[in-house]
Amino acid sequence: MAADIRVGIVGAGRIGTLHAQLLASRVPGAHVVAVADVQSDAAARVAESVGARTTDVAELVDSPDVDAVAVCSSTDTHVAVVEQAIKAGKAIFCEKPLSLDLEAVDRIIALVNAAGTPFMMGFNRRFDPGHRSVREVVVSGAVGDPHVVRVTSRDPEPPPIEYVRVSGGLWVDMMIHDFDMATFLVDSPVREVYAVGAVRVDPAIGEAGDVDTAVVVLTHDDGTITTIDNSRRAAYGYDQRIEVLGSLGMASSGNRTLHEGSVHSVSGVVSQPLQRFFLDRYLESYVLEWQAFVDYLRNGGPSPVPVESARTSVILAEAAAASARSGLPVRIGAGVVESDQ
Repeated sequence: MAADIRVGIVGAGRIGTLHAQLLASRVPGAHVVAVADVQSDAAARVAESVGARTTDVAELVDSPDVDAVAVCSSTDTHVAVVEQAIKAGKAIFCEKPLSLDLEAVDRIIALVNAAGTPFMMGFNRRFDPGHRSVREVVVSGAVGDPHVVRVTSRDPEPPPIEYVRVSGGLWVDMMIHDFDMATFLVDSPVREVYAVGAVRVDPAIGEAGDVDTAVVVLTHDDGTITTIDNSRRAAYGYDQRIEVLGSLGMASSGNRTLHEGSVHSVSGVVSQPLQRFFLDRYLESYVLEWQAFVDYLRNGGPSPVPVESARTSVILAEAAAASARSGLPVRIGAGVVESDQ
């Protein structure tokens, strides 16, 4: 593509707004031409801020001046929008998760592959410079064979209870990024999942049928063990860390503070608190994932985050939920959850 890639944004909520603003200001080679949302005032606000027009989903997807569709609407609408975009021959960027329904995910994978549709899942944490450096060290062999992987993800505050009721639960809403990170770091499929969940932060979350504190142990085919811990509340800030211990060494990626200033005195060292908002902590990763998408559309080659990644993360989330219910490990066989018994 010689000219800028023209993007249509479906969904003008928080994440759609972020993507539109980044495309308008920080991603060379692409810009937003149209915005659609069921809330017309939200669409109008975002469109005006980036110099785009408002429209409905059907017109946006079919429009000849839209090269790529960014699916940033609610999860329950993703499959329908993606199907329309495939039929229209558009490139697709889709926020996670593609769907909570594994059959729907498989249908989309088949359609994407049959049509040859350029498709990228929005697992932005793969593009965080620190996290990506750990992946590159593991791939290079510098830490040897991975033995233990640790992924920590803790939010500073729980989401509103209204959101918890419709989010799909912690295993999908929050931990799906960590399941993707585990498979990004370890080049070996997961064969078994064991999960424990509890309500330690807010009783209302438990009343809504969810957990707010959880630990998952993944056993990979090659013997690597990955542990994931999540909490809906970390009083000290947004805690995001990964670590890979291998036969030759260890690689890790840590947290980011508000700034790098610190005070050293006879009383000790005082450093800055952690950032408290995911858009601050991972802003650079969102920019880099869009740059990767633009390069992918211009130069071809494999997708930076292929559609199949949507399937893996949903399977692991389903297995974790099943394990937490039964109190037993759940095996993954032939790419599906075998049993929760």
